[in-house]
Amino acid sequence: MTTTAPPLASPGPVSTVGQADRAAPAGQVGPADRSGPADRSGREIVPRGRDRTWLVALAASLWGTDTLLRSRLVQTVPAPTLVMWEHLLALLALSPFLPGALGAARRLSGRQLAALLVIGAGSSAIATILFSRAFAFGDPVTPTVLQQLQPVFAIALAALLLRERPRPRLALFAVPALVGAWLVAFAAPLHVGVRDVTPALLAVGAAVLWAAGTVLGRGLTGALTPRELVTLRFAIGLVTAFVVTVSTHRSLTVPPGALPRIVGLAWVPGLLALWLYYTGLRSTPATRATLAELSYPVVGAVLGVLVLHTVVDASQWTGIAVVVAAVTGLSLWERRCRS
Repeated sequence: MTTTAPPLASPGPVSTVGQADRAAPAGQVGPADRSGPADRSGREIVPRGRDRTWLVALAASLWGTDTLLRSRLVQTVPAPTLVMWEHLLALLALSPFLPGALGAARRLSGRQLAALLVIGAGSSAIATILFSRAFAFGDPVTPTVLQQLQPVFAIALAALLLRERPRPRLALFAVPALVGAWLVAFAAPLHVGVRDVTPALLAVGAAVLWAAGTVLGRGLTGALTPRELVTLRFAIGLVTAFVVTVSTHRSLTVPPGALPRIVGLAWVPGLLALWLYYTGLRSTPATRATLAELSYPVVGAVLGVLVLHTVVDASQWTGIAVVVAAVTGLSLWERRCRS
């Protein structure tokens, strides 16, 4: 995800940052808050018209291609440089909306502006740099699956920052998800070395920042339109990534041969997937959308094994299944509690 939503939030995106805020990774704004529209009683309004669950699944599958593109790019392009170019290319596509978005930002309160800066700098730029750096250790499956923990972190941060009381049964989903994450991250879960811990911590750090964007984005949904929020997110992220690139003495340029892949990363699992996701979500019940989004970690893991020849042990496959089941159960249970 910027694999990815993340993406806007309502949440990785578009309420804020996707679950993706994916999402999603730098160029991505994954499904940050996947709750559908609600009536005055708080019950979800099921969209009418042709069901487009397949379109949500297609968008999530495109997020999965982030694994293939990013894992190869980080071998030749430093993570800060890669993220800077992702944001630049995404912002070029959004440039017609930038003047209006900047005008909307001037009307924000100090607290809202601070939240926007955290979303753009932390949830978009720094989170994606951490996510990209995790791929540099040669295992594309672990960061792809671990970013699925965002809902768990989002609920915890909502309790901490927004004083929202966690539901009593949260541990029934959170504990298995964390156990599954441990199994995914370490091929030998009882014998963990420093090199094994580093990529897992990078991926989890990215997931925490994306989750923070989801939580903070809730305070901006009434002040900014999704388009304004996405545009400002990429603008702030671009400046942040540029500062990180310069301060860490990384090159501002990329090899000419890498540019087509960076364009693909920014526009395919990034902007195109986000557009397809929200188009499909308009006529797809949130419960089915939650299940359709599972194609993201599945596609990412499959591409990692088949194309990148990543070796995944039986315990890691078990962990993948546990994480997917726990997070899906958490999403469906939270939605049932709201209805």
